[in-house]
Formats: sequence, structure tokens, C-alpha cells
Amino acid sequence: MNTINRQLVIIGGGPAGLSAAVAAYDQGVKDILVIERDNRLGGILNQCIHNGFGLTHFKEELTGPEYAYRFMKMVEERRIDVWLNSMVISLTKEKEVSVINDEKGFVHIQAEAIILAMGCRERPRGALNIAGSRPSGIYTAGTAQRLVNMEGFMPGREVVILGSGDIGLIMARRMTLEGANVKMVCELMPYSGGLKRNIVQCLDDFDIPLRLSHTVVSVHGKERLEGVTIAKVDENFKAIDGTQEYVECDTLLLSVGLIPENELTRLVIDDMYPMTRGPRVDNNFETEVDGIFACGNVLHVHDLVDFVTQESMIAGKAAAKYVLDGPQTKGESYDIKTGPGVRYSIPLTVNKDFSTPQTVRFRVKDVYRDAFISVKVGDKEIQKRKKRVVAPGEMEAVVLVPKQFENIDASEITISIVGE
Repeated sequence: MNTINRQLVIIGGGPAGLSAAVAAYDQGVKDILVIERDNRLGGILNQCIHNGFGLTHFKEELTGPEYAYRFMKMVEERRIDVWLNSMVISLTKEKEVSVINDEKGFVHIQAEAIILAMGCRERPRGALNIAGSRPSGIYTAGTAQRLVNMEGFMPGREVVILGSGDIGLIMARRMTLEGANVKMVCELMPYSGGLKRNIVQCLDDFDIPLRLSHTVVSVHGKERLEGVTIAKVDENFKAIDGTQEYVECDTLLLSVGLIPENELTRLVIDDMYPMTRGPRVDNNFETEVDGIFACGNVLHVHDLVDFVTQESMIAGKAAAKYVLDGPQTKGESYDIKTGPGVRYSIPLTVNKDFSTPQTVRFRVKDVYRDAFISVKVGDKEIQKRKKRVVAPGEMEAVVLVPKQFENIDASEITISIVGE
């Protein structure tokens, strides 16, 4: 078995891994290895040919491949080592990485620091327990996106979409532009799981109906999908008798949630965060294991790739500091707590000695109108900001400023959604 030593190993060559690599290199670490299982860098962005990327980071509107290419070029210019078609099969707390590569064979790598950037995957039909037969014509929305945008294959012509996440909304528009008849988008929840701009641009602009509090209760067809039965659901998400409706279609796209790709993470992290299904991290995006960092969708599912880049660059800089200066003595930390209306936040701790503004991102539990985002340190409220509307489909953020914490003796920061 071939054994090599590397200063920094980054697992995943998507937007998170690439931006972390660039940040670490610019911070002074030159011995970096990016490991990507696909045959190209860029991750999911390669199939996201629509625009809307880069408005925050690059201050211009780009398509997914254009956004990815910017960072691929940066990696190439810095001559950062990249292994494509390489699968990491094991990982240890001692930062040992085992990789299978078709050219190098089985390689054992001893790293000084590791950044986990494996992204996420779609929840499949099997997780939904939809009754009925098992015909062809049922795809996850991301699979359909790859087939249409990269393979040049049209999955079907008469389409129903289950789930109103951003990929589902975008595929409603994409399939329509390719000539399909998208009959409706059904959403189990009483609100959409996607960005407001995608609801407007992908559904409203094409007169595609959005059925909230509806789901698919049965699929029909033997060889090929022939139709689905949908129904309205109650507050417990149970189908309401008498609301069943048969919809003829040959294709069902599932946009029912994304799951962080954390099989490798679980090999080294004992205490996963149940709300995100990712590891717990501090404000440097370091996990419970010294020298192992996590960023991007493997940590929590983002709505904008620009936010992935921002967080991953922090992780890259912190990993570089770990490599160059060794393990840092960690002082006291503030624990981030979720108050009323808040589902989860990232990071989960912030070191008390922070000297620059710290961004904490979070998702809310429901749709709230004319509400306030409140931030308390102990019992003292340090921020209160009004929002016309907040929704689970769009991430929110608060920025913690050091001077707000002066003369406050507390160990918890609580983020809440409150009324007047």
C-alpha cells in the first residue's frame, strides 16, 4: 500500500472544496490535495445552467458552470493538486485518509488537517413511502436536471413535481422550456420550501400551479408511469378523505429535500447535529475533532452557493492556520441556542475571544410576517431587527459584533423570532 503525507486534504471538489482550497493556499499552505470522486471539478454546479449565482460573492450574475469555472481557474492558477475519479473509503480521527484511484490504486494519506466538503444528496422515493407500483418515469429532480442539462435526454412530457424545493421549482421551468407540460407542483407543507424569486420566476411566470398542503398518495402504471393520485393533507400531514384527485402524467419528479453526504463524517464525528444531519462546528468551522473542518452542504443545506463560498473560505483559512501554527488553545465559547421560531443555526459555538464580526446563519420553523429577529446574550438583547416576512425556504443571518458583548457576563447567545 502506498502511503504519502499531505498538509491539507480536502474531500470534495465542488464549490465548498474549491473555495476552501483557494483560501487555504492564499493563507500560506501550499501542500493541498483536493479529492473528487467525479471526473471533473465543480460538483452540482455543472448541471445548474440557469443564472442567479454569484450576485453576493462576485457582484455579477453567473450560471452554475460559470461560477464553478471561476474557482476551477483559481485552483489551476495556484497549481493546487487535484485527484479526480478518486473515492475516499475511510477516514480516522488521526486524520488518516484511504483513497481508491484508478491510476494510483489504493493510497493511504496522512494529513495534518482535513476539510470535509462532500456536499449533499437528494432524498429518494424510498424515503417517502408512496403507495403504488414501481414504473419507470419517476426521478429525483436533480437526476432529471442532469439528464436534461448534461446528457441531452428528456425524461418525459407530462410532468407532476412533488416538493417545492429550489431544484423542483427550477426544473418546473426547465421542463417547460424544453416543451414538457408541467401540470402542477405539489407541496406537503403549507408553504414553499424554495426561494421566493424561484416561485415567481419558475412557476408564476409560466402559469404553473403550486398546490400547497398536497402530496402524492399513489402512483399508477406498470411499465411506465401513467398517472398519480394527489390529495390535500391536514395539519398532521394525513390525506383528507374526499380530496383525492387523479392526474394523468408520464413523469413524476421528486424534490423532497436534500441530505448532507455524511457517511465519511460519521467515521470520525461522534456527536452529529440532528437538526442538520451534519457535524457540529464552531465559528472557525472546526468540528469536535481537532484539525478536521467541515463546510458547504455537508454541514447544512444552503440556499445560495455564495453563502457556501463565504463559509468555506473561513474554513480554509482556519485549516491553514491549524497547519501552520498547530492546534490552537481553545478558550471559553458562547453556545448558540435556538429560541422560538428558529429551527437551527450554524455555527453552534462562537469563541469568546473573537475580534472580527461573526455571521450566524439560521432557518426558521414556519412563515412569519412582520416579525422581529432577536439576539440575546444571556438576558440582554443586543439586536432586534424587523423583517416583513421570514420563511423556512430562505436562510437568515445575524452578524455578531465584538463591541456588543462588552461588559456582558454570559455563556449563551439565543436567536429567536418574536413579535412586537
